Amino acid sequence: MVWTVIYIAPSKQAAEDLRDALSREGLLVSLRATGLSTNGGGSHFELLVPKGEAREAHEALNQALGRSRYRK
Repeated sequence: MVWTVIYIAPSKQAAEDLRDALSREGLLVSLRATGLSTNGGGSHFELLVPKGEAREAHEALNQALGRSRYRK
């Protein structure tokens, strides 16, 4: 299975919250630490989905971010 990054979250908590929101929409989501650190010393986390679900995942992600405290 080929995975694609759809978002880089600023923290583990943000990544987990967004993963849970996308999972509730029936999407398969994986998290991966990037190794990039934030000002507070934590890592950013990539949200990955199977490549064939990327479009649907982006739509669900936009909705989740619209309701989220993590939007930029």
